[in-house]
Amino acid sequence: MKLLRFGPSGSEKPGILDAEGQIRDLSGVVDDIAGDVLSAEGLVKIAAIDPSTLPLAPAGSRYGPCVGRVGKFICIGLNYADHAAESNLPVPDEPVLFMKATSAIVGPNDEVLKPRGSTKLDWEVELGLVIGKKASYVSEAEALDYVAGYCTINDVSERNFQIERGGTWDKGKGCDTFGPIGPWLVTKDEAGDVNNLHMWLDVNGKRFQNGSTSTMVFKPAFLVHYLSQFMSLHPGDVISTGTPPGVGLGQKPDPIYLNVGDVMELGIEGLGTQKQTVGAA
Repeated sequence: MKLLRFGPSGSEKPGILDAEGQIRDLSGVVDDIAGDVLSAEGLVKIAAIDPSTLPLAPAGSRYGPCVGRVGKFICIGLNYADHAAESNLPVPDEPVLFMKATSAIVGPNDEVLKPRGSTKLDWEVELGLVIGKKASYVSEAEALDYVAGYCTINDVSERNFQIERGGTWDKGKGCDTFGPIGPWLVTKDEAGDVNNLHMWLDVNGKRFQNGSTSTMVFKPAFLVHYLSQFMSLHPGDVISTGTPPGVGLGQKPDPIYLNVGDVMELGIEGLGTQKQTVGAA
């Protein structure tokens, strides 16, 4: 299934994509794509419904973030060896962990705002994992049993805030609008081999990132296992798993950063595409 949320920001309704690619309204069935709806039982309930029997969403409806009421937005840094190299950093022995503020979350096609004082605004296409049931001290072998599905994420970053402003990456990762998520939460049965998905990102029509989840250092199952040793994971928590090479910071001979008016387009095979224009905060 491809689950989603649609409608005005802050008033999104739950939805599902039908076989013709149309948004169907799930609000008569569930209150949101969040919480217990993401459990195995909740997903079975939705899967039993024929989407063609549900009301169509209004034409041109905005896509909201594909997950509601996100408790934690956890990110993994330097999880592609070639991205670590372009960042002039070693491949880590263990996953690098940081958090994005949940207030950064926006829809996949919403405007990304360049923060006041920003000089090094950058992009990162990433595979997102959405947790479906509470995970604490889970084994790697059983870790994916705790995942509801997958999505496309743009881990928008401000490198000056992240690297040059006195410590912790969070300063450059959690600004408002820095977390476009969606368009869909694709359930595990439909997502294919998440360890081998093509992913890409263009800026103003030029391809900068062209990679695959196959080059991840730490795979999704290991990441869920690993994170669950440090904190419990809960339904609706989102894990952004790192980016392949091609970010602005890594461009040669000089870095390239985003300015107001620039357009990012990105996607992951089978998980949908995003498009954001940069505006001013």
